[in-house]
Amino acid sequence: MTRLLNEYRSRIVPELQVKLGRKNAHAIPRLQKIVVSMGVGEAVQDRKRLDSAVDHLTMLSGQKPQICRARKSVSGFRLREGSPIGCRVTLRGSRMYEFLDRLITLALPRVRDFRGTNPRAFDGSGNYSFGLNEQLVFPEVDPETVTQTQGMNITFVTTARTDDEGRELLRALGIPFRAEET
Repeated sequence: MTRLLNEYRSRIVPELQVKLGRKNAHAIPRLQKIVVSMGVGEAVQDRKRLDSAVDHLTMLSGQKPQICRARKSVSGFRLREGSPIGCRVTLRGSRMYEFLDRLITLALPRVRDFRGTNPRAFDGSGNYSFGLNEQLVFPEVDPETVTQTQGMNITFVTTARTDDEGRELLRALGIPFRAEET
């Protein structure tokens, strides 16, 4: 069992039971999955960009990403329907908790001028999304092999019913939220 999952079960669930006023431990919100995606628009002209993004996402997540293809043709972007334009990976279970642990303890502190993530980036159902500008914040990626930096979107899908419940869960798991300006 991963360190963060063990901490969730032993420390975070009892804290959230008290904070949310629920007696049943199964009524506490939990993390269902983490979706990490990279949009590689330059893959239309250069296939190597998509291959390097797939390699980096494989290193970061521990599993092979799914190639995302264009749904529509857009002549302004020289995009044809069905051409590969990105990749994504869905993490669940122990891989999800290992990725989250590495994100919180290793990657986010290495982001330049990091003051915390946006506390308002919830979707209304307790799910949270944010983006990173480059994949080099993860120690697994060797800067010598990177020719172009690539950003990524990270989405946390929770079982929370409201944004406040999701925020409390992610704060307890260790996501550093920025202090709100009043």
